[in-house]
Amino acid sequence: MTRTPQEQDAHFRDRVPDPPKGRQRVRWYGPGLLWMLSAVGTGSILFTPRVASAYEYQLLWILLVVVLFMWVMIREMARYSIVTGQTMLEGMHNLSGPRNWAVWVIFVPQLLAAAIGIAGLAAVVGSALGEFLPGPNTVYAMAMVVASTLFTATGRYSLIETFSRVMALALMVMAVVTAVIVFPGLAPIAQGLAPSWPDDPDLYVILPWVGTILAGSMGIVWFGYWTATRGFGGGLQSREPDDEQPDDSRREMDRTSPKPHATRVAHARGWIRTMTVTAALGVVGGLVVIFAFLVLGAELLAPEGIMPEGPEVAVDLTSIFSDVWGEVGRYVLLAAIVIALGGSILANQDGWGRSFADMTLIVTRTRREAGKGGLLLQSLDALGRRLPWPIYERRWLKRLYIVGVTGIAPLLILLAFSDPVQVMSVSGIIAAAHTPFIALAALYVNRTRLPESLRPGVAATVTMAVAGFFYLGFAVLYLLNMAGLLNG
Repeated sequence: MTRTPQEQDAHFRDRVPDPPKGRQRVRWYGPGLLWMLSAVGTGSILFTPRVASAYEYQLLWILLVVVLFMWVMIREMARYSIVTGQTMLEGMHNLSGPRNWAVWVIFVPQLLAAAIGIAGLAAVVGSALGEFLPGPNTVYAMAMVVASTLFTATGRYSLIETFSRVMALALMVMAVVTAVIVFPGLAPIAQGLAPSWPDDPDLYVILPWVGTILAGSMGIVWFGYWTATRGFGGGLQSREPDDEQPDDSRREMDRTSPKPHATRVAHARGWIRTMTVTAALGVVGGLVVIFAFLVLGAELLAPEGIMPEGPEVAVDLTSIFSDVWGEVGRYVLLAAIVIALGGSILANQDGWGRSFADMTLIVTRTRREAGKGGLLLQSLDALGRRLPWPIYERRWLKRLYIVGVTGIAPLLILLAFSDPVQVMSVSGIIAAAHTPFIALAALYVNRTRLPESLRPGVAATVTMAVAGFFYLGFAVLYLLNMAGLLNG
């Protein structure tokens, strides 16, 4: 059935600024580097060296497949915000069924996943620093959480993006340098490009790695938040605007007047092309870091028969690397690990803070506008009366969640558990269940809500669908393995 222009405009913003051209596009690549930092945490440092120690390069092909899936998935998250001026979760909250059911399904479990995830990342940083500095590991882990919380809770997006550029580039340089020193040549790498499966697979080693390559379930969504906050396509235009959008993007949007449908489509396509390159930069940068740790695991841990557990990965890698390149190499690798995990904590706090603020605004909007109560709304109103700032502004809600859920809660977990990495399986279960849901729901939203000329094409649709079912299969295997029903 042919759609009328009015129907096409129902989910299409009325103003789309001119997209960047030529060298101007470089200024818009920041969200990709910030996403890369969020994506190279547990998957790179904890699980990749373990997989490489057990199977060397045999599963390299899986890494490349997941990287392709991840590129398509984060691209589709940002497509929706570019075209509509709303976040993907805004699109999901109108799915058929009970009001806001899709948002609640994501919101509540992710509160737990956020606290556990940050605590686990900080525990590995503490373990690495505790190997070289006096004092208990927990002190360094808690110091990392406090420092990152202060930075993300008080800094605006432009500052966080600038800092992430420096950290991302430093991480890539250090990871590449350390991997090049022990690089085995192309022959072993080429063998890992051909799909194969281990004769005696240990799913306890393989499945957590697959589930954390580049990003967990919410990490997929965050890319759309960061591109929107940066101002891609004009930024967010919901009823609760993004008050952290950089001034240059805001001024450009203020100068933009409504244009005919065809002009807006052409501009939106230009923004999608720039976003596509930005997404590629993020996943390729993440791939470089993960591949470097795959090399380190295969060349340092595998020959020694070492299969480190939890945060001991960082200690074992730096200790063995010092035998190859001396104390200088030891500290270079330590710096790479701390930057990778510290940057991941910073980016994860900002991403979770933004998503929790967005979900809070979505699920309370109807009652706020109608002046009705509700447990969450009453709690926020009571808190708002005690605070000196407007509780329902995005930036203040974001900071509230950063401090409470990704700051104070992880500190309590670090105090309660001697090894918080052990409880990260809970976060893994949540990610395993949410990833296929988010991928397939996002595909449905983009295919049914966006103007036909701006929907994902055949290749993107097929790849997104395959990715969704791939992660659905992975979730089933992961949960069965957690229940002890699989032996490999």
